[in-house]
Amino acid sequence: MEVTDRIRVIPLGGLGEVGKNMTVFEYGEDILIVDVGLGFPTEEMHGIDLVIPDISYLLDKIDRIRGIVLTHGHEDHIGALPYLLPQLKAPLYCTRLTAGLVQVKLRERRQIEGTQINIINADDIIQLGAFKIEFFRVSHSIPDGVGLAITTAAGTIVHTGDFKFDQTPVDGKVTEFGKLAEIGRRGVLLLMSDCVHVESPGMTPSETVVTQAFDQIFREAEGRVIVATFASLISRIQQVLDVAYRFGRKVSVVGRSIENNVAMARELGYLDIPEGTLVKLGELNKLDPISAALVVTGAQGEPMAVLSRIANGEHKNITIQRGDTVIISATPIPGNETAVGRIINSLVRQGANVIYSAIQRVHVSGHASQEELKLMLNFTRPRYAMPIHGEPRHLTLYSRLAQDVGIAPENIFIMENGKVAEVGPDFGGITGTVPAGPIFVDGSTVGDVGDVVIKDRGLLARDGVLLVVLVADQETGILAGSPDIVSRGFVYMREAGELMDFVKSQVEQQFAQTDLLSDRSQSIRRVKDFVGDLLYNQTKRRPIVIPVIMKI
Repeated sequence: MEVTDRIRVIPLGGLGEVGKNMTVFEYGEDILIVDVGLGFPTEEMHGIDLVIPDISYLLDKIDRIRGIVLTHGHEDHIGALPYLLPQLKAPLYCTRLTAGLVQVKLRERRQIEGTQINIINADDIIQLGAFKIEFFRVSHSIPDGVGLAITTAAGTIVHTGDFKFDQTPVDGKVTEFGKLAEIGRRGVLLLMSDCVHVESPGMTPSETVVTQAFDQIFREAEGRVIVATFASLISRIQQVLDVAYRFGRKVSVVGRSIENNVAMARELGYLDIPEGTLVKLGELNKLDPISAALVVTGAQGEPMAVLSRIANGEHKNITIQRGDTVIISATPIPGNETAVGRIINSLVRQGANVIYSAIQRVHVSGHASQEELKLMLNFTRPRYAMPIHGEPRHLTLYSRLAQDVGIAPENIFIMENGKVAEVGPDFGGITGTVPAGPIFVDGSTVGDVGDVVIKDRGLLARDGVLLVVLVADQETGILAGSPDIVSRGFVYMREAGELMDFVKSQVEQQFAQTDLLSDRSQSIRRVKDFVGDLLYNQTKRRPIVIPVIMKI
């Protein structure tokens, strides 16, 4: 590819969805990747653990990748690295805390060997091939977040990362407004802006609001306080530790990922743990409930996380006691609402006082609201704008907001994963597409489960399965007896004997003189279609029909 006056921008995740953030930048022979995140499965993705970006577009271009830059350490920006980094084989560039979180994840998957992680800070400027990258600090719900100003000969692209304009963040480090304004004065070709909180008017509340809510809850709690949050939400963990110390409570963190992250953040100096506050769970369980607090994983209703196991009575060391207060310090990611609601109901039934964001401000967004998004547009004054990190409604609302501050409608790109945008001094537009479907992680397998399997699992969950066993004479291929039928998840055999007898008789009558063995695959298709139509006519349901033809 020859150097041109255009930069190609290709989102492989994070557009039209919340999570799985990953963007590819191409200029000439050079490729830059920003973020490699994962997404959580929706309810219809039966059995799927995680969703990661499709990198098939990059697989024949690996030698052109100059580096992967990570904006911050949340799962939706770094979580796919253990699965994709062995294929991408590129050096990483990120801040110290982000690097620590990445190392924890890679060690868990035994992918740390040979990984090149380069530590940067907000004052650095680095050169990766044709891309000059200038960093600027942003406030978010995790320390050490950065945005990027990516400059080539074609112009400058500002990628905000996840941000808000918090004036009193937990770590005391505000977004670098001056640097943003300076970048804007130099000229910005394209602004790629976080937009997931665009539905909210005004400014996003400060993290200090959560501290005030925690203060009240800890003061009034008559038993243990159990706080569920993201394992990577280091600022929230700091808030719990500080409030617990003020009220004389010891704290245990429970969950492999959160324990590893706390140990790492403590070692790097990103957690200031009051003396004597953090204790092992065994020691905490010996204390009076009024003196105990826990921080656990599972705020998104993940089935194997600590909070889910507590709610289901499956955790070997923690059971709900009447008088416990459970704080769910997160807003459910779209698709997780049902799972979180199920956990809340279970905890309430067991006697816990459950507090979540719908009834008290125990969580605030780490993302910019409308006025902050307008400020970012006015600071950078871009020629083109591209909302990122949002579902279709967020992207559309951001487009209207950008128009309100003077961006021409034709200069706002509403993108989807896999669409290709090109921008340069004399051009800006969407010019093509690349493969960018979701890749499913199912247990230890990556990409082995596709849409067909997901569809089958949905059918199994909804209508069940019917096994039709036919025995044919090996010489004539003709039925040698009445078919056998086994039902799972469709009807209970004992209660539906009449229906099953009807199906048996109809199959036997239909295929009595058919040679089932001469073309077994065609026979299987015919039996499947016949039984499927028969069952739908009788029940208005479509179970998966699996014919099995045996010979004797």
